[in-house]
Amino acid sequence: MKFTTTTLALPLLAAAAPITEPAANPAFSVMAIRSASPIHYLQLNAAGQKFYLGGKTASYCPTQVSQCPPGNQTVFAPGGSSLDTMVPGGQQVYVDPNGALSFTQAHSANIPQGSSLGPFNYAADEPWAHYAFAGWGATGFMACPADDNRWQVFAAIQNATVPHGNVDECLGFSAVALTYTGDVPAWQYI
Repeated sequence: MKFTTTTLALPLLAAAAPITEPAANPAFSVMAIRSASPIHYLQLNAAGQKFYLGGKTASYCPTQVSQCPPGNQTVFAPGGSSLDTMVPGGQQVYVDPNGALSFTQAHSANIPQGSSLGPFNYAADEPWAHYAFAGWGATGFMACPADDNRWQVFAAIQNATVPHGNVDECLGFSAVALTYTGDVPAWQYI
């Protein structure tokens, strides 16, 4: 009888077990979506305390750190207001006074006066989540031609100071947030 009761109870216990769902606000990387454009499907990369579509992620790890992460992928911490790094104090994301999407130097909380700390929004959606900046009346992000076949990322505002001086050359894009489930990807971005 005990065996039968236990056997009958197992499916009920299994059904009552919590289902593991993905985090509602995970760490994520960003890919640009803008059909029929040179930025379509380009990854967002941190380099020189700015963000670019195209090019490579720039990172650093001190020699005394024994297990350095690869540092070849730009990943935002949950929420998107900072980067996913190991460096003590982290690295905050902001929009500088010129409109450029930027990040703080490691070990420094210095953000230029007149910058915006957000709001940055991570919105879970199907089939992809999205990342956006909604400060200063922006409608998300835009990518502007820069040197070395890269596109610098700015808040989508008309008064941004862009690399070639002409905001009309910039392309608005959808910043698709791709869930990142690996280990912390970088010690620090540079």
